[in-house]
Amino acid sequence: MIRLAGVSYDYLQDGREHAALSGIDLAIHDGKWLTVLGANGSGKTTLAMLLNGLLQPQKGCIDVDGYDPSDPDAVWEVRRRVAYIFQNPENQLVATTIEEDVAFGPENLGLPREEIYRRVANVLRVVGMEGYREHEPHLLSGGQKQKVAIAGALAMEPRYLIMDEATSMLDPISREEILAAVADLHRERGIGIINISHFIEEALLGDEILVLSQGKVALQGNTGDVLAHGEALEALGIGLPPIIKLGHALKKRGYLDATLPLTVEEMVNALCRSK
Repeated sequence: MIRLAGVSYDYLQDGREHAALSGIDLAIHDGKWLTVLGANGSGKTTLAMLLNGLLQPQKGCIDVDGYDPSDPDAVWEVRRRVAYIFQNPENQLVATTIEEDVAFGPENLGLPREEIYRRVANVLRVVGMEGYREHEPHLLSGGQKQKVAIAGALAMEPRYLIMDEATSMLDPISREEILAAVADLHRERGIGIINISHFIEEALLGDEILVLSQGKVALQGNTGDVLAHGEALEALGIGLPPIIKLGHALKKRGYLDATLPLTVEEMVNALCRSK
């Protein structure tokens, strides 16, 4: 489990301190999918970097499975457990072939060559890139590069995977492929997902939602409970998917019961029950 207690972080800009995060309390349970939403500047990336030990909290504390990311002796164990996928995959591709790139993390762990080979072959198969082992990363499409970045993170065999706007630069088809691959990993391997996104549709894949606004928690809870706050979400600049908007409109008119449908299938079933 990842726990944050009273975590705050300020940036220094123009000689003044600006709060990026203020007093964040959060528990991310093993195997759960947490979606983090918020407008630009709400603190989403700062939160992600704190979870991975790339930044250290100025107030409060963070615990990752019993390890403190601010402890220099523990930070590498934290980063092995909490893998990070950046918005731009170019920031994570470091080698001249895909095979070498995916092997980079396990090699730094000092694993035996046979284990490295096993992990590389396994994760490339998982993300559907097993036929590209000898390809040069810079020749790949954006979606393929992001798949390689995910493979490199998975080769570390993490317990949690942070996706920091990892789908925002992709075309719709590549975005759907990446999310499907991550959903399979979440379901089959029990990897915890922390998906930081502008796309509220991606929240429908997850268990819980955290909404940040100006560095503070605006909304937090199970996916269905948070999406039920339609007006509050729109006030925070988070547009609702059409099916959620329709659900809110029908509830106001008394056509639906207290449960908000989150998918087309749920909507059809709810309308059938209300007849």
